[in-house]
Amino acid sequence: MKTLGQMYTPKVMDHFKNPRNMGEIKNPDAVGQEGNPICGDVMKIYLKIGKKKIDGKEVEYIKDIKFQTMGCVAALSTSSMLTELAKGKTLSEARKITNKDVADALDGLPNIKMHCSNLAQETLQRALENWEKKKNNKT
Repeated sequence: MKTLGQMYTPKVMDHFKNPRNMGEIKNPDAVGQEGNPICGDVMKIYLKIGKKKIDGKEVEYIKDIKFQTMGCVAALSTSSMLTELAKGKTLSEARKITNKDVADALDGLPNIKMHCSNLAQETLQRALENWEKKKNNKT
């Protein structure tokens, strides 16, 4: 049987042992939650949305992002890496983050754990959809 260090890359282990942006945002602008009924992993992402000017145009961006995850090493690591990839990005840039981007940023995941990068990416998309719904209801 392989040890965790043999199964996962050093980056995966680093994000597992030292997760970035873990926790909850009080009064978030948006929340997304997804779960995988087969493995039992559950992810929740909280967003604070800000506005900044890019080329003279005001755009929305992810001012802050935090996560709460109940799951395995890969689930925690992909959640952590996803927040690193998304923080500071415009919403249109964040929508383009793929599960492959997450896995590649971790220097890869075992094939059997690739569903964790899917779950992280899908949870971010749910949070962005939640923001769009809230914004559309305000206008």
